[in-house]
Amino acid sequence: MDDQSPGAEHEVGSGILVVFGRQLKGFRVWAGLERSEFGKLTGYSASTIAAFEQGVRIPPPRFIDKADEVLGARGILKEMKEEVARAQYPAFFRDAARLEAEAVELHVYDNQVVNGLLQTEEYARAVFAIRRPLLDEATIEQRVAARLDRQKIFDRRALPTISFVIEESVLRRPVGGRSVMHGQLEQLLLHGHRRNVEIQVMPTVQGEHAGLAGPFTLIETKEGRRIAYVEAHKDSRLYTERKSVRELEEQYGLLRAQALTPRESLTFVEKLLGET
Repeated sequence: MDDQSPGAEHEVGSGILVVFGRQLKGFRVWAGLERSEFGKLTGYSASTIAAFEQGVRIPPPRFIDKADEVLGARGILKEMKEEVARAQYPAFFRDAARLEAEAVELHVYDNQVVNGLLQTEEYARAVFAIRRPLLDEATIEQRVAARLDRQKIFDRRALPTISFVIEESVLRRPVGGRSVMHGQLEQLLLHGHRRNVEIQVMPTVQGEHAGLAGPFTLIETKEGRRIAYVEAHKDSRLYTERKSVRELEEQYGLLRAQALTPRESLTFVEKLLGET
């Protein structure tokens, strides 16, 4: 499950960001503060405040909390924080991100890059930097922040069950260079030792392979719904009909049987780490 489909961009300048921006400006004007004054009180430049108010930049949660307090908004700005946070993802990924954050089980197959939930900050930045068409620096930083924010799932009090099957080729591709990949492999080992996480490597020499159609994620919600998220070139979608989800569940079961065991996989990652 990832958030980097080439065909989807952030919808800044529209929707919830514009609504939030208008509310923010209204409260600022009501408080009698110029943008520069308000910026000093919240720790942001006047140009950044303008971008927030115009809906062309996504304000971080800490800013929203501070702005609500400084402007005496009585929680009105804070109430929009969750919807504003969702706007940090491309439109196609927002529903999937919400489901992911609340999932009780996640099962992920990746054959392109290390999954976003497992990426280091440096690896994530390298992934977005080499994307084509090129992203501007502000968008890269925004997407890196959003990707790291997704990883809060590992700190949830009710720990979800998470498993990953990753192609060996993904672990051998030095995205960002050798030092970045070294750090990424170290992070995989750290996550692989979590009690609720299992990471399995699919060896390139494996002749039988149930996932040649591409990456996907299986999601189980706290209500017991089973959903599949599938990414393809310029297209990503959620499947909720049982037949489609069952087919992917069958594929994933076979993938896990065909891959190295979790223990063998960690040993394999340690070996790769020694080579980088």
